[in-house]
Amino acid sequence: MILRTLFLTYAFALLSTGVASANSYSGPVAPLGHGTAHLVLLTDAHNKPISLSLVLDQGALVGLPANEKKDGSEWEYLVPMPPGPNTGIDHVTVDWNPHGHIPPGIYTVPHFDFHFYMIDRKHQLAVAFPKQEKDPAARVTNATIIPPGYQVVPETVSDQMGVHAINPASPEFHNKPFTATFIYGYYNGRLIFLEPMITRAFLRSHPNATFRIPTPSKTSYPGYYPTTYSVHYAPAHRSYVIELGGFKHFN
Repeated sequence: MILRTLFLTYAFALLSTGVASANSYSGPVAPLGHGTAHLVLLTDAHNKPISLSLVLDQGALVGLPANEKKDGSEWEYLVPMPPGPNTGIDHVTVDWNPHGHIPPGIYTVPHFDFHFYMIDRKHQLAVAFPKQEKDPAARVTNATIIPPGYQVVPETVSDQMGVHAINPASPEFHNKPFTATFIYGYYNGRLIFLEPMITRAFLRSHPNATFRIPTPSKTSYPGYYPTTYSVHYAPAHRSYVIELGGFKHFN
């Protein structure tokens, strides 16, 4: 059953990329809710990364905590990276927000923050903003690492995470319900994570959607950065696939 599930995951991810793939690497399964999550890396014939997909089975959307932690923070679940060539992405976390987060009326609905970190776990956990939004670590003075149209919002600082850059042109800022969006994250003037944010309700609607991602002209760490992200439902094995695709390499 496990092998069949991995095969179906690979086949679905391959179809979603629209690009011929030669290799598929599946990462270890991690518990999430009443289900599991794992990562799938697809590469071409030269073992160059094509896409990285986070696959949640149907049980992952149920049995999640109904409230935030006692300190008000979200619930974080670490999903191990698959083997295969280096993408530049060090590790991935699924952050569950039972009631959402700021800004009120925009992101205050149950949703997941999927963090793809370019820094290692040790450095991620060391991220701290003692002075909150006034902390020097919340500033991003190098405009080349901020994608066109994006704005860094100092009030979004979060310890063990970073400060967030949002796209004001996103539908949720124009009287549309929040379903899915893409965030960039920074710390000490460096781009350190990529973050699709997706509501549980949108996942449960069994979507089949692909969105283009504006990319910066430069990055802080070498690796493969997505130009698209997709949210798909795979009915063959009742799983949800969040895919970073259209990888572009930055030195």
